[in-house]
Amino acid sequence: EALCQRLAIMVNGTFKCLGSPQHLRSKFGDGYTVTARLTGSQPDLGPVKEFFDETFPGARLQREHHNMVVYQLPKAFLSLSRIFHAFEEVRHQLSIEDYSVSQTTLDQVFIGFASKQAGDDGDSVADEQSTRSPQAASANVVRNPAVRFSINGDVHFDLVTDSASV
Repeated sequence: EALCQRLAIMVNGTFKCLGSPQHLRSKFGDGYTVTARLTGSQPDLGPVKEFFDETFPGARLQREHHNMVVYQLPKAFLSLSRIFHAFEEVRHQLSIEDYSVSQTTLDQVFIGFASKQAGDDGDSVADEQSTRSPQAASANVVRNPAVRFSINGDVHFDLVTDSASV
């Protein structure tokens, strides 16, 4: 990402997009990832989850662990200022020690394209993975050799590994 000005993504031999890393994150990203960490050894995450559900309709809980929650917020109607303002208003009430807001990564954009690729029988990999665990699904996406991206048209990276090991 730091070495390129333009990036191209191809799926199943079809050119899908070309642009700067920031342009691709903005256009094809899922919005923002928000991580909130609470104070205390056994904090109650319930009020924080309610806050996300009420304040950010459409927010999806990605992970929950001990004193931390990670949510994916859709970009459709959110601005960074709204996110930060909402957190600063309730930060002390909900015992939020710290929080971070980050944009979708290029890895997440790339995996989004890879999950839409067609398998050998024409079905999408995402359809094929619907009955598998999330770990198996992401492993299959990474192991499928049909995805390629290039940096500035000079260097090509192919994801090619043994798909039988999935």
